[in-house]
Amino acid sequence: MDELLEFRDLVASIKSDRQAQKEKEARDSWTRYVSLSMIFIAVLAAVASQKSGGFSSTVMKQLNEATFNQAAASDQWAFYQAKGIKQSLSEGELDTLRLSGSKDARRIADLASKAQRYDTEKKEVMREAAALESKRDASRRLAERASTLGHEMGLASTLFQVGIAIGGVCLIVKKRWLWWVSLFLGSAATLQMIRVLFLS
Repeated sequence: MDELLEFRDLVASIKSDRQAQKEKEARDSWTRYVSLSMIFIAVLAAVASQKSGGFSSTVMKQLNEATFNQAAASDQWAFYQAKGIKQSLSEGELDTLRLSGSKDARRIADLASKAQRYDTEKKEVMREAAALESKRDASRRLAERASTLGHEMGLASTLFQVGIAIGGVCLIVKKRWLWWVSLFLGSAATLQMIRVLFLS
């Protein structure tokens, strides 16, 4: 008889444990949705991080391009100065010949031609230097824009990461309001990411 009572108590205990387990699962079923939302937010965070890295690469590429164009423009300006010096020397020699009353018409014509040629070459070199400086400025503007967009995308990435962290804490402490905070941060980060993508 004692064995029968013990058996009944065991069966009642098992039923009670099963019922408690079912109630606990029913109470905590929302945590599945928390886990799924954290996976979704993590995927979006990965996309935001990848895009942010792309903006950083663009910044570096454009700054390198700007540096190259600046160096080429500096070379052109040095060439311009060299042409100017040659023009001045030719004009100086021409003036000296004219003031001295030289009758060497061929030499005077040659120096006048050189001075004119150097003036024409200077104008061409100046146009090339200005074009390179224009390219440099355009590259700098693109780098600045990419830097701003990268910073903005970095904000989205940070919001995603904080949302994931709060979602993880939510699963540990089983506080539903933390899930809502996590979803809010994930939504704010998604909106920020979409805004940056439309701006780019």
